[in-house]
Amino acid sequence: MSTTTAVAPTPPGHVRDGRPAPRWAVRVAHLIPLVTLPSGLWRVALVLGIPIGAFIDGEPVRVGGGEAAYILSLSVTQEALALLSLGLVRPWGEVFPRWLPLVGGRRVPPPFAETAATAGGVALILIWGYAAIGVLLHGDEMEFSPGGMALLVTCYAPLLLWGPLLLALTVAYHRRRCRS
Repeated sequence: MSTTTAVAPTPPGHVRDGRPAPRWAVRVAHLIPLVTLPSGLWRVALVLGIPIGAFIDGEPVRVGGGEAAYILSLSVTQEALALLSLGLVRPWGEVFPRWLPLVGGRRVPPPFAETAATAGGVALILIWGYAAIGVLLHGDEMEFSPGGMALLVTCYAPLLLWGPLLLALTVAYHRRRCRS
């Protein structure tokens, strides 16, 4: 004789937890990693020596060793941070993972997530805005062919959206988690 035991769902940590995110917010959360992807792929192409129209002293840019490792780790870190935006629309953004010491399995306090996401969004706006203005006004140590400059702008311009999209997502998170 076999008996089946039903597992009761874990009760939410708060009455407002577990509510679904608006459809637009879910789309934005999935869009953010796609917004960051072109610049990461541009950097990977640079490291691999694929001609991207970038030159230093008239020679195609070549990177190696520690510089290549730094550039690749920057791309991986950027994409990982972009993927964190999914936590603002998924249940794992409401409860700390069990493997975290001290807080594992506990409810994520909305002010904690909102503060981190807001600080990140503002920082991204400042970082990428400053970088864009700097490259456009002052150039870079690299020189670019016309096609190379078009490729650079095409790959990096979407990063200007990352901060505002993250801030919009943070507002949706706040409304979902903090309003009755």
